[in-house]
Amino acid sequence: MTPHIQSIIHPAGIAAARVSHLWWVMFWVCTVVWFAVAIAALIAINRGRRAASAETSDARVSRSVTIAAGITVVTLIALLFESVLTGRALNGLRTRDALRIQVTGNQWWWDVQYENPTPSLRVATANEIHIPTGRAIAFDLLSNDVIHSLWIPNLQGKIDLVPGRQNELWLQADKPGVYRAQCAEYCGLQHAKMALVVVAEPESDFQNWLTANRASAHPPVTPDQQRGKDVVERGPCAMCHNITGTLAGGQSAPDLTHLGSRSTIAAGSLPNTRGYLAGWIADPQHVKPGNRMPAPGLNDEQLQSVLAYLESLK
Repeated sequence: MTPHIQSIIHPAGIAAARVSHLWWVMFWVCTVVWFAVAIAALIAINRGRRAASAETSDARVSRSVTIAAGITVVTLIALLFESVLTGRALNGLRTRDALRIQVTGNQWWWDVQYENPTPSLRVATANEIHIPTGRAIAFDLLSNDVIHSLWIPNLQGKIDLVPGRQNELWLQADKPGVYRAQCAEYCGLQHAKMALVVVAEPESDFQNWLTANRASAHPPVTPDQQRGKDVVERGPCAMCHNITGTLAGGQSAPDLTHLGSRSTIAAGSLPNTRGYLAGWIADPQHVKPGNRMPAPGLNDEQLQSVLAYLESLK
C-alpha cells in the first residue's frame, strides 16, 4: 500500500483535522494581514509625498500607528482563542478504553511496544505501528538517549520524547491507509533517516495483525532457512536483536520476530526487499553512517542463508 502524502493539510483523523483547521485559520489571517500592511504602506508613502506639512504627516502617522496596534492586538487575541479551542478539542480524545502503545526513541530507530496487563499478550515491533481506525490511541513516549520528537502529520501534531520523562500523544485515525511519520527534533547525524510507518486499518484487520505478532517466530522450513537461523543465533546478531522463540534475545536493537512482514528496514531508510536487506546487513554504515549496528562479517553463503531466514519471519 502506497503511503499517503505526508502533510498536515491532508488530515486523516480528528486530531489532525483540528490542527489543520488551526493552520488554515492562521494562514488566511496572516495572508490578510500581509496584504493589509502592504496596502497601508503604499497609501502612507503616497500621502507622505503629498503632505502639506510635517505636522500633518506626523498626525496621520500617529493615527495609523494607533489603528495598526489595535488591529494587531485583536488579531493576536483571536489567534490565541482559536489555539486554546484547538488544544481543548485535542484533549477531548482521552478515553479509558484507548489502545496504549509505548514508543521509545533511539538513535536512530523507534522501539514499539503494545501494552497489555497480561505479558503474553504484549507485542514488540520496531519502526512500524499498526492501529485500528475509529478508536482512540494513546502513545506513551520515552527516549533512551537524546530528545526526539514524534510527528505523524496526517494524524496529529508533534510532541517530544525526553530522556527521563514520559509524554503522551493522543490521536485517532478515521481513514484507513499508510501514513509516514518521522522524528521532528534534530537528534544527531542520522536524524533525517529516523522515519516511522503508521498503518491504520479496520478493527478486524488490526486484531488479525495483533494476533499474528503475538506468536513466536516461524520455525525454518528449508535447510537454507535453518542455516540462517543457526548463523543468527550463534553470531553477533543475537547479542542485540530479539527473535521470540529462538536463542536470540538481545534488547538493544530492533525486534526481528516478524521482520519479514514490515514494509521498510533501517527506520524507513530502505524498502524491505532482499537486495536492500542484504546491503543493510553487509554494510550498515554505508546506509546510515554512525549508527550502532556493526557489520557482522558474514561470508556470501552465510549472508544468503540469513536473508532466507529473515524473509521467512512474517
